[in-house]
Amino acid sequence: MQQTKRITLHERNMNLDKLRQIYDQEQRMDVIYPDTERMVVPDVVRMIDRAGHEGMVLHSSLTDDNIDAIIEREIAYFTSIGQGFEWKVFEHDYPADLKERLGARGFIIEDEEAILMLDLEDAPEALFRPVTQDVRQITAADEMFEAFRVQNRVWGEDYDWLAERLANDLRANPDYLSVFVAYADGLPVCSAWVNFPSGNRFAGLWGGSTLPEYRGRGLYSALVNVRAQLARERGRRFLTVDASPMSLPILQKFGFQRISTAFPCKWPPPTGAEG
Repeated sequence: MQQTKRITLHERNMNLDKLRQIYDQEQRMDVIYPDTERMVVPDVVRMIDRAGHEGMVLHSSLTDDNIDAIIEREIAYFTSIGQGFEWKVFEHDYPADLKERLGARGFIIEDEEAILMLDLEDAPEALFRPVTQDVRQITAADEMFEAFRVQNRVWGEDYDWLAERLANDLRANPDYLSVFVAYADGLPVCSAWVNFPSGNRFAGLWGGSTLPEYRGRGLYSALVNVRAQLARERGRRFLTVDASPMSLPILQKFGFQRISTAFPCKWPPPTGAEG
């Protein structure tokens, strides 16, 4: 009789460490986005928003000796270019109290996000079943605002600036971005997108949001399926999602593994600057 191999806690942690290393290298240190300028400086990888909305510190390599100086340097830099920025802190970053140090300096600490990752070579068959819901891909940039009517209603904020950015990406670099809308009763009720950074094995799933009155119909799952299938067709190996508590259990059913937790730490733009 064939015996099932039991995965020990040590082996599971080794797998998790390996996934984190892949994620950190490709999604934080090396990633290139078409609408940002990647700037590698000592101990930090910065992303400068070319449209002037919000920059980011996406990766840092800090020590107990330089942490305070690096925080002050990044505040000074982004202030000098008139941008607010997000310092995205991961639970496996060093030092362990980086988030608390940023908070003490005046950064606004937003809600935590579960960082999920899926190896498409090990994904369950359910992820690749045909999608039966009415899901349509946006192919024209001027259709982007239809997708974002959903986002604006779900989150109660004005994301037209993000709709304009994605519309520009779709015009300038259609291979980088694919946007999908799910319809019910003839109305757009769920939307999401997937990006394909160049020179990268990842596809990033973003924005999955469903109007409250249409939840529980499998529309969010349908958009996960269609984007995963497109990523496999495009030859990507990994999927990643920054998941909210609402989407986390759905994604875990599809085999996504939680590799870390991230905390967006926000520094506001200088007074009078565009944010």
